[in-house]
Amino acid sequence: MSDTNQRIDDLVKNNDIVLFMKGTASFPQCGFSGRAVQVLKACGVDPKAITAINVLEDAEIREGIKGYSNWPTLPQFYLKGEFIGGSDIMLEMYEKGELQQMLGTAA
Repeated sequence: MSDTNQRIDDLVKNNDIVLFMKGTASFPQCGFSGRAVQVLKACGVDPKAITAINVLEDAEIREGIKGYSNWPTLPQFYLKGEFIGGSDIMLEMYEKGELQQMLGTAA
């Protein structure tokens, strides 16, 4: 496993809510990353609980995450070590109530 893959693996496995995104949870720098954060907030997730990895600050992670997940786009959302998907999948799961259930925030 490459050093970059090991770094990604450690982040994903050692944090419950991980979002590889452009920007930060408090200042997303693309619309899709912003949508992902908004979906998590709508589920009742405190933005401070999100381990947001700003891929704009780390080119190795930015490219490495695409191979790690076998998913070509950003953002990428991981919950308890499992790859969930990007912002479109997150929004779809939120609308069905599935994401809230996974996060344990279902009403």
